[in-house]
This record gives sequence, C-alpha cells and structure tokens, in this order.
Amino acid sequence: MKEKIYTIPVHDAYNQATACPLCTLEKTLTDELVAYYLGPALMEPDVRVVTNDRGFCRDHWRGLYDSEANRLGLGLLLHTHVGDITDDLHKSLGKAIPVPQKGLFSGKQKDYKDKILEVAEAIEQRVQSCAICDRLDQTMGHYLDVIFYEYFHEPEFRRQFDAGHGYCLPHLALLLRGAARFLGQNQAAEFITNLTTQQHQSLSALRDDVEWFTLKFDYRNAKADWKNSKDALPRAIRQLNGRTDLKNQ
Repeated sequence: MKEKIYTIPVHDAYNQATACPLCTLEKTLTDELVAYYLGPALMEPDVRVVTNDRGFCRDHWRGLYDSEANRLGLGLLLHTHVGDITDDLHKSLGKAIPVPQKGLFSGKQKDYKDKILEVAEAIEQRVQSCAICDRLDQTMGHYLDVIFYEYFHEPEFRRQFDAGHGYCLPHLALLLRGAARFLGQNQAAEFITNLTTQQHQSLSALRDDVEWFTLKFDYRNAKADWKNSKDALPRAIRQLNGRTDLKNQ
C-alpha cells in the first residue's frame, strides 16, 4: 500500500465520480498550492528563493490574484520577483544589442540574429517557468504511481477506475506516459486496453451529445427533449483541454 499522503487524495477524487478524476486531483492540489504560497510560507527564505527564480505561469498568477486571500503577500512576492526579473533582463537585453556598423568597411556582425534569438528564448523560458507547475508535476507523478499500484492490487479501486467516464485529453496523455513509466509490458497492455474502451465510450457519447445540441436548433426538434446535451459544449471543451474556466458555468 502506498503512503496515505498520496493514497487518500486519489481515492477522494475517484469517489466523486467526476468526468476526469485527474482534473479533480489537479484542481485540489492547485488550490492547496495557491494557499501555501500566499500563506506563512511566503516569508520563508528558501520559498522566496524559489518564487523569485521560478515565478508563476499565467494561469497560476491569475489563481494567486483571484484567490483574494492575501493581497499583501502577493505584493511581496511580486516585488522581489519583479526585482529579480529587472536585474536579469537588464543584463540579457544588453547582450542582444548588435554592434553598430560605424562605417562602410567596419564589417557586419554575422551572429547578431542568433544572439537576439537566444535572449528571446531565455525570456520565454523564464515566463513559462512556474513554482506551482513544478510542484504539480512532481505530485501528479506520485498520484500516478498510486493509481497504477491500486489498479493492479486493489480490486475495488480497479472496478471504480474501469467504471469511470474517461479523461480529458491532457490527462489521458499523462496516464499513457505513466503506463510507460510504471508498468511492464503485460500490465501496460491490460491497462491501456481497458482505458481505450472507457475513453472510446466517453468520447462517442460526448460526440452524440454535441450533435444533438446542434440539432436542437432545427425547428423540427424544438419540442424534443434536450436529452443530455444542454451542457454538451462546456463538457466537450473540458474533455479536449482539461480544466477550463468558462463563463456562465
């Protein structure tokens, strides 16, 4: 049996019978990490070293701001992180400036475009780095380990897993990567066969719901029942892309 610190959240997510249990796990963990980085930990020197260096991605900056839990704490995080970015960019941008040609025969700097692109790439990597994403990736890896262990050692969890409603595509890919990492060939064949059946049923039903949603706009179907199609559009978007904040939902 795996450690309870990882087992309990996995069981809680699968007990909710949501469309994608891994989305539930990810959201719960994200909320916990947002609270962590806005809580007392933000004053710990080792945490500030990480947040100054890694910062947060666009989605998680928004999560920190939208939580409205600790505006002062967020201000402190931003102050030191922006300071770190300012110093770093001042040095980097200076390296991107081509040497001007001072005369007709002064020669052309052949690699100036490469240097500019190197700085642009470094900025993009810095923007994409995220302390919360790093922790999410690490912990979701532990959750995958639990899922595969439970699937092959706990019959009740296996029945629960196989009776699920499929996964969003990002987490479907994550499960496949996990199967390649944690499972031997025979176990991987068994797991992916069952996962494929579940995913096909889920996507086929979703496709039919979206189709019926569109057909309801035909006047001939105006009085027909909506069946399971009223929320087909947001469900389809979420199954394609994972957790998505949609208006009016």
